[in-house]
Amino acid sequence: MKHIRTIIAKEWAEVFKNRLVFFTIVFLPLIFTALPLIMLSVTKSSVPEGSGSSEVPQMFAAACGSMSANDCVQAFMLNQFLLFFMMMPLIIPTTIAAYSIVGEKTTRSLEPLLATPITTEELLIGKAAAASLPAIVVGWASFIVFILLIPVTGASKAVQLYVLTPTWLMGVFVVGPLMAIAAVNLAIFISSRVNDPRTAEQISMVLLVPILAIMFGQIAGKLVIDIQLMLIFIAALIAADIGLVFLGVKMFQRETILTRWK
Repeated sequence: MKHIRTIIAKEWAEVFKNRLVFFTIVFLPLIFTALPLIMLSVTKSSVPEGSGSSEVPQMFAAACGSMSANDCVQAFMLNQFLLFFMMMPLIIPTTIAAYSIVGEKTTRSLEPLLATPITTEELLIGKAAAASLPAIVVGWASFIVFILLIPVTGASKAVQLYVLTPTWLMGVFVVGPLMAIAAVNLAIFISSRVNDPRTAEQISMVLLVPILAIMFGQIAGKLVIDIQLMLIFIAALIAADIGLVFLGVKMFQRETILTRWK
């Protein structure tokens, strides 16, 4: 654990000097948290009383239960922003990992690091933790701030309680960390093949495709983000995380990595 803590401290000391990483960690969560709050404030006064049944897809309307029509409209719009909180732990560690792992090539700091007694597993765990922990903490903190500020928007009690349903809690507290782990391990794999941090970051963003597909599918009324969909997504992410961990370890071969990273 001592070696892992040393790696984490080293990574944070170097990575957080980068302005892009700082912007991603600080301003991106602020934007993702503010947008749904603004939406709630605007729709509260703009949705006509009694409307709603025709404003949302039939699949989602059935999930509104005893909500009023207006609350159902707000819940449907709010459900799109659940994906923002799921994307946050993906985007942040991808940026950090791109600069902390691929950056080893440009700064030529990998050679002395591998010369230490640290094992390959400790090295990868330390780098993965350094990239994923800030994303997970920031994602959870942003969601808590969002919950605390919802009453300020004037949203009804039903809408306030809607974001505390198992679907939302699973999305933020389970899917978020799993997405962070997947993003970091994918970045580890990609970093062994590219030399530019921006390239590694852009390729790693392929993980956004499933989330965007879910977003567009819900807007089109083809699916609803519910517990069943979350369980499927969680199972798929666990399988992907395991596969990416093994792939990352396999690609990071200690004996040949110095000659391969050129």
